[in-house]
Amino acid sequence: MLNTTPRAKLHGLALLTPLANSLTTFAAKVALTGVLAIPTIGLGQEHHHYKLIDLGTFGGPTSFTQAPSQAINNQGSIAGCADTSLSDTDYLNTGFLPSPPAPDPFIFHAFQWQNGALTDLRALAGPNSSCANWISENGLVAGVSENGAIDPLTGFTEVRAVLWKGGQPMDLGTLGGYESFSAGVNSRGEAVGTATNTIPDSFGCFGFGTQCRAFLFQNGVMQDLGTLGGPDSITFSGVNERGQVVGCSFTNSTPNPTTGAPTLDPFLWEKGKMVDLGTLGGASGCGLLINDRGQVMGQSNLGGDQITHAFLWERGVLTDSGDLFGGNVEPFWLNKLGDVVGNAQYPGGFPRHAFLSRNGLKMKDLGTLYPNCDSIITGSVAYGVNSTTTVVGSSFCLQPPAQDAVLWQNGDLLDLNDLVPANSSLHLVNAFGINERGEITGVGVLPNGDQHAFLLIPCRQGTEEC
Repeated sequence: MLNTTPRAKLHGLALLTPLANSLTTFAAKVALTGVLAIPTIGLGQEHHHYKLIDLGTFGGPTSFTQAPSQAINNQGSIAGCADTSLSDTDYLNTGFLPSPPAPDPFIFHAFQWQNGALTDLRALAGPNSSCANWISENGLVAGVSENGAIDPLTGFTEVRAVLWKGGQPMDLGTLGGYESFSAGVNSRGEAVGTATNTIPDSFGCFGFGTQCRAFLFQNGVMQDLGTLGGPDSITFSGVNERGQVVGCSFTNSTPNPTTGAPTLDPFLWEKGKMVDLGTLGGASGCGLLINDRGQVMGQSNLGGDQITHAFLWERGVLTDSGDLFGGNVEPFWLNKLGDVVGNAQYPGGFPRHAFLSRNGLKMKDLGTLYPNCDSIITGSVAYGVNSTTTVVGSSFCLQPPAQDAVLWQNGDLLDLNDLVPANSSLHLVNAFGINERGEITGVGVLPNGDQHAFLLIPCRQGTEEC
């Protein structure tokens, strides 16, 4: 159901879709952030090594990029969030705002890193926190910011959709309500997200008390994209360079016995019309990403609403990703060729393995660094893939505890910590994105436990920095 209470700051932009099994990022489910054992990986061939750049902070302990999102573009610019040194006295009262590992007692700000410089994008007026969710190819940044007000319907701090252009934050407003968030923007400056209106909502959209609607912001105007017949619609990061938008919407106002909420279907919006893409047989599904070819990646319940699978939609055809182990399948990224990555789970949720599906075809199990883990909470997850089918993500084991950022390339599973300078103080735990130049961003952990965002730049053969 479309219902989550905005109680605490969320690590990453957790995908709060109303699927029976929520589309939360792995990092929000299992916090394995220690600096841990690094196994020896046999390489089938010579691979790139990387220059490692710690992106730092604004004086506080933590910085991070998010997944799933376009945190790095093809020019090597990165968007994320970083702690300042200022204390946040109201941090336990924060609403729907992505943040470093919650609860975070510091004010944090959206950042843009480019050409060696970390730029503070600031927040809306006042000592407020902000966070960037997406960076376009030409450097426009979308995200959210507190505005200093308290939502009278929830009692928590209000958050507003923000677009940063030229480093300046622009409040995109709402549809009459108190809350909004922006999760994606294209190079034309068209930002998408979700905003509340003033109509009371018995289904409790995000716990805000009123309806929420997917929006498209362009030319200074926030447009309500409507619904498929029900009270609410939502989009996360689903806009492409053509201005097509994807998300999900209730189709009616009658709760289903299996989900407790009205039927929720994925949608494609273009040229003023919202089209129902259908589901894989269940009563709940959502479109998550769309590439410039118009291919849509999403997730849907199967018939009976007990299992969720990824799907790829193209030209009216909805293709089920299938599964590897009989459990749920979570998709996290779609590249420009239609390749999808994510994780496939055993029944019960763990173990889970990263997968790659080529243009909607059969899923490939990408394996794990820890096949002999002593805990059922083990496996891997893939967060990003570029057009060379280079995949990045994380592999983990609860006992003995270990977590490492990983790379899948040319049939090899590689620990990225083995491909950076050995004297690095940052242990790489999650790789969240990779661009067409092979540059990688994610999060690492310092010996004192602080988390910092990083950038990996492939080194040319024999260069000194490698």
